[in-house]
Amino acid sequence: MQTRKLTIQAGRTESQYWLDLWRYRELFYFLAWRDILVRYKQTAIGIAWALIRPFLTMVVFTVVFGNLAKLPSEGAPYPILVFAAMLPWQFFANSLSESSNSLIVNTNLISKVYFPRLIVPASAVIVSFVDFMISGMILLALMAWYNFIPDWRILTLPLFILIAFAAAVGGGLWLAALNVEYRDFRYVVPFIVQFGLYISPVGFSSKIVPEQWRLLYSLNPMVGVIDGFRWAILGGESNIYLPGFILSVGIVILLVASGVWYFRKMERTFADII
Repeated sequence: MQTRKLTIQAGRTESQYWLDLWRYRELFYFLAWRDILVRYKQTAIGIAWALIRPFLTMVVFTVVFGNLAKLPSEGAPYPILVFAAMLPWQFFANSLSESSNSLIVNTNLISKVYFPRLIVPASAVIVSFVDFMISGMILLALMAWYNFIPDWRILTLPLFILIAFAAAVGGGLWLAALNVEYRDFRYVVPFIVQFGLYISPVGFSSKIVPEQWRLLYSLNPMVGVIDGFRWAILGGESNIYLPGFILSVGIVILLVASGVWYFRKMERTFADII
């Protein structure tokens, strides 16, 4: 009679968890690729939706703030001013929306097999980043249309993309974990995204904010991200309010650190609650 050896192991340590993220990288690729395919499956114009939404928003903001309100454009064509902000904002907003529902959508997978759950909201951010890269073609087209050539600052753009990515991951982790515990967040997230659009300097330059309020305004982490994008893309008269930018980056770092902490704290209960 053959005997079986039963080995009981303690829960995975923190270092083992982060190693598991690398071991399960193929699952990460699969989830991201699956979501990209599902998003545009059976759509009439397919991936062009990633171009239409930010383009139409840019047109509306240009008409309202540029043509009617006559707000300053930092020496650049107003459509480029708006779209330089629309890129990071759309990426951040889409990431929050996709990440917040990512665990709920993958209920069957989460409740049946082990893998680092952090992979799920992170893959949702990657899907939004693909849209971000596609939308960048509109910015290139606008530059060509207005014969606008950026200066050396454009080389710093990857740094600000990295900050935007960190903000998206941090916010996504918080909302993904909260949405599992409190299903009300499915209704809160669209409000957060809509409200955030109006309090972020997307349709206007943050320079119009009075000097005494700019540091307080920079508590919104997307203010520093958007100002950084404009500084890198527009060059010329565009500049960064350094104290506000440092504050925004600090809040992004805090958002990521606290998001990882809260997500890891709640992760062990996801399978039971979900």
